[in-house]
Amino acid sequence: MTYFKLLRYCSIGAVFFILSCSAPKMVNLDPITVIENMPGSNVYRGSYTRTTDIINTKIDLSFDWDSAYVYGKATILAKPYFYDTDLLVLDANGFQIKQVSLINSEDKKPLNYSYDGKKLRVSLDKIYHKDQSYSVFIDYVAMPNKLKIGEDITSAGDRGMYFINHSGKDKNKPQQIWTQGETECNSSWFPTINDPQEKMTQELNITVPDRFVSLSNGSLEFSSLNGDGTRTDNWRQEQAHSTYLTMLAVGNFVITKDKWRDKEVNYYTEPKFAPTAKIVFGNTPEMMEFFSEKLGVDYPWDKYSQIVVRDFVSGAMENTSATVFYEGLNMSEGQHIDQNQDDIIAHELFHHWFGDLVTAESWSNLPLNESFATYGGYLWDEYKNGREQADFKGLSDLTSYLNSGNKRNVDVIRFDYADREHMFDEVSYQKGGRILHMLRKTVGEDAFFKALNTYLTRFAFKTAEIHDLRLIFEEITGTDLNWFFNQWFLASGHPILAIKTAYNPDNKEVSILLEQNQDLSAVPLYRVPMAVDIYLNGKVERKEILLEKQSQSFVFPVLGLPDLINVDAEKYLLAEKIEEKTAQQYAFQYHNAPLFMDRMEAISKLLRYKDEPLSKSTLIKAISDKHWAIRDKALEIIPHLSIEERALIYEKIKELALQDSVSQVRASSIEALGKHYRLMDNREIFFMTAMDKSIAVKKATAIAAGK
Repeated sequence: MTYFKLLRYCSIGAVFFILSCSAPKMVNLDPITVIENMPGSNVYRGSYTRTTDIINTKIDLSFDWDSAYVYGKATILAKPYFYDTDLLVLDANGFQIKQVSLINSEDKKPLNYSYDGKKLRVSLDKIYHKDQSYSVFIDYVAMPNKLKIGEDITSAGDRGMYFINHSGKDKNKPQQIWTQGETECNSSWFPTINDPQEKMTQELNITVPDRFVSLSNGSLEFSSLNGDGTRTDNWRQEQAHSTYLTMLAVGNFVITKDKWRDKEVNYYTEPKFAPTAKIVFGNTPEMMEFFSEKLGVDYPWDKYSQIVVRDFVSGAMENTSATVFYEGLNMSEGQHIDQNQDDIIAHELFHHWFGDLVTAESWSNLPLNESFATYGGYLWDEYKNGREQADFKGLSDLTSYLNSGNKRNVDVIRFDYADREHMFDEVSYQKGGRILHMLRKTVGEDAFFKALNTYLTRFAFKTAEIHDLRLIFEEITGTDLNWFFNQWFLASGHPILAIKTAYNPDNKEVSILLEQNQDLSAVPLYRVPMAVDIYLNGKVERKEILLEKQSQSFVFPVLGLPDLINVDAEKYLLAEKIEEKTAQQYAFQYHNAPLFMDRMEAISKLLRYKDEPLSKSTLIKAISDKHWAIRDKALEIIPHLSIEERALIYEKIKELALQDSVSQVRASSIEALGKHYRLMDNREIFFMTAMDKSIAVKKATAIAAGK
């Protein structure tokens, strides 16, 4: 699940996309219940105890739009998980229970039950053994809109099913129904077991007004007209998945058809946005092929549909074979130019391996879903756009985590959360994604992806915990990796590295002093392998070092004074690094070090030396950098240039405003023309940029031109 919008999709780490974001609006939020652990409390959130195994759930569903009621008839095929039992306990939040019966070969036999508004306890007709199954029929009415915050649910985001404009009175909003099951909300519209370990097949018969379409997991087997203006769609999924991944959506959607190999790939949008559906989602088949090939496990589900709904309670949700997105993906062509949505699309698709095929067995292990999905976005960027763009995403994720304040002071895999919803944070997502990148660099490319293939194959249609992942990596690599998993996944915080380098001309040696300055009473003393590149006389020599002490020195012989000593040369460490270099060293790093992160670090630091001629000349050079984010960042030097220096790059700024391949850079260049080149005649430039398809460029032009 993608749990935030503005932070991730508007600004990507709040670094570079300001112009393309809409202005914030004041809204009235529904109340929520805030849950925290008591100081000193001993909390352990393990996997739930399993007493019943649901094999299949079949539900006949219809809706009363006026009252926002759900009329359901559920048939649950189940068996004892291991121990003999004559009791079936189901989660059912805020229902009216009309009938509970046992289905046998001839008829339905009424069963005794008790119901407290949350738990439905059904007394079975006998004691069942683990190899004996039974079918229970439940006739019920669900009323998600009547669930009370603070009593029935924690927040308005927990209703499970949502009727959008159910009365039809809002002429500016379509009528829709959609569901959101994660974490434990599906029990607000059908009886089930709230547990990520509970995996089942399913069949949904959804009765809707014939003018609407429906979507659910699996395949649409058939549709039947009912003769009263309604239609019943039969959706069936034969592969088991967790109960929280069951979904449905209903509304006036146009289906744009696509294909991957022999499987349907469909995009459900409001009619207005159907013409741009393939612009927004069109890379999906290529993503499916890339992930299938990279992981060595083909996309495992019957089809893949993506739907954009109104008023969604999250960013997106990876319901099996049917992902739901928030309305930010209702996009015009101009909006898509400014804000490519491949990251969120890749995130949710990658979940179909990590989260749907193999599911975290408990909410404490949620990073097994979310860290991988976050890293899926990195892998897609690396493949489609190259390592530079992938490293930009990596930097954005690292920045998001480091800027998360006190929220980052929790373990990645945490068994002491106060509320399971707290697991959906920058630690499970961005930090976890960066940890996986470090794991990849630590074990090597082939071992990393071989381990992922083994993990997905061994636990397909099952659940796993963090130690399962570790054991597989150890099996593949033949090395003990407790040190890595303990310090990164099972602890909080990160290294705070003070880096000092020096050259001894008498001994012709360079020394590197590394100090771990994190609070060791709360954060581990890390074991950190890393590379150091030493640049001298036009050559670079790499040294591999292992930091495992609080303070540790490394000494290497050299032929003379190095031009640059580049610590963490792969720029893969999840750490705060404290290091000061001269403007000359940062300029050299910009021109000679190979990675995007090297150059971005260099120009960011050179802006602190903005009055030095070498800094200015390097930043001016960076305005032509091959990566758009560095070009955009380098434009910040313009206010610090003299009138004469600005004049020398005027033609370049005009060129960027008109021709840069990235709309953000075009918009920033236009902003610079409006602020810092007011004495120049920019009317022709602004006339042309006003016709740009990009909304960000149009806005920047209107401001710069004073319109």
